[in-house]
Amino acid sequence: MTAKPPTPADLALSDAVGRGDADAARAALRAGADRERCDGQGRTPLLLAALADRVAVAEVLVGAGADVNAQDARDDSTWLVTGVTGSVAMMRTLLPGGPDVTLTNRFGGVSVVPASERGHVAYVRAVLAETDIDVDHVNRLGWTALLEAVVLGDGGRAHQDVVAALLAAGADPALSDGDGVTARAHAERRGFEAVADLLRRAESQGGEGPRAGGGGR
Repeated sequence: MTAKPPTPADLALSDAVGRGDADAARAALRAGADRERCDGQGRTPLLLAALADRVAVAEVLVGAGADVNAQDARDDSTWLVTGVTGSVAMMRTLLPGGPDVTLTNRFGGVSVVPASERGHVAYVRAVLAETDIDVDHVNRLGWTALLEAVVLGDGGRAHQDVVAALLAAGADPALSDGDGVTARAHAERRGFEAVADLLRRAESQGGEGPRAGGGGR
C-alpha cells in the first residue's frame, strides 16, 4: 500500500522541526499536521526534534500528545535518543509524555547505557535520580552501564563521575561481562586507576559506591 503523500501542514511541521521553530510547529499542528507521520526511516517529528535537540519544538509536540515511545527502523525512540545526545533538557521535556524507560535500542540497551559510554555525566545523574530506570540493565553484548563506562570509556574525569554516579545509584560492581570479567578488572587492565579505585571501594562497601561530586543532577 502506497503511503499517503504529505499534506502542506505535514511539510510545514517537518520544516518547523528542522528549523527549531516552536511557533511554526504549533501552527502546523493547528492546521492538521500529522504528529506521528514518519519519514523514510520511520522517524516521527518528535524523534527528529530529539535528534537535533530542538527542545522547544519537542515541548509543543509532547503537549499535543505525540508518542514519546515510537521507535524507528533502527529501534531508536525519542527517549533512547536522549541517552545518546545526553540532553537533560530534552529528557525532562519528554517526562510528561510518559516515556517507557524499559525500551531498548538495537543493542538491547536502555538509555543510561549509551549515556554512560559517552560520559554524559549530567544526563546519567538526572536519569537515575528522576526515573526508575534499571541501573543494572544488561544489553545484548552482556554489558551494564557500569561496564560500558569502563570498557568503552577513556578513564577520564567524565567517565570517573559516571562510574561514581552509577555506583551511588546502586549499580552492582560485581556484575561481570559474558567472559566473567568485572568492571574493576577491565579498569585495571586498561590502566584506569582512578576508576578502578572507585570500584574497589564500592566492592569493599558491599556495592554502595561514593557519591559523584560536583555538577547538578
